[in-house]
Amino acid sequence: MKAAQLAGQGDRLSVLCLGAHSDDIEIGTGATLLSMMERGVHLDVHWCVLSGNGDRREEAKASAADFLSNATATQIEVMSFRDGFFPEQGDAIKSWFEMLKPRVNPDIIFTHRRDDAHQDHRHVCRMTWNTFRDHCIFEYEIPKWDGDIGQPNLYMPASADVLERKIDLLISHFGSQRSKHWFDREMFLGLARLRGMECRAPEGYAEAFVARKLTLI
Repeated sequence: MKAAQLAGQGDRLSVLCLGAHSDDIEIGTGATLLSMMERGVHLDVHWCVLSGNGDRREEAKASAADFLSNATATQIEVMSFRDGFFPEQGDAIKSWFEMLKPRVNPDIIFTHRRDDAHQDHRHVCRMTWNTFRDHCIFEYEIPKWDGDIGQPNLYMPASADVLERKIDLLISHFGSQRSKHWFDREMFLGLARLRGMECRAPEGYAEAFVARKLTLI
């Protein structure tokens, strides 16, 4: 399978990252963002977390700042929509997306997967496609006990060093999540190894996405 490079050293790329919860973006696309910056891609990143309250808000802000420490430009927003009730807050979330739309025009949008088992994740994906109809959208995956990992069609290989960096940042920043049985180094490493095997990644690790509509020129 021949690889196509999204952006190379010296290129500038505008990215919108959307996550329902404080650690979603980091889990789903953290290694991809770190890899781009390591390659010398100049990233302008608008990072939006829709549900971050109390300690989770501070975790989200600190983690985003660390993940984006080598970005060219950053804007971090943490909203306070109620965790677990996104469908019931549909009007307010729709209004927020409509206010976001005129403020960004990204080259790439990273958002949740349409078939994710978590209702908040599905709702963010639905609003992403509803709001941004002429953009390149990559849907990332969040592992969970539901067993909803799907069949991706886009892979972003990551070096072992980048993956370790991603995992170290996740573990260090999200103390509120460490008690959860799925939130550990082995799980993050295992999923990346599986996706790396599927795409024959040079160092054996990758993040995977669903790209539903792409145009080649």
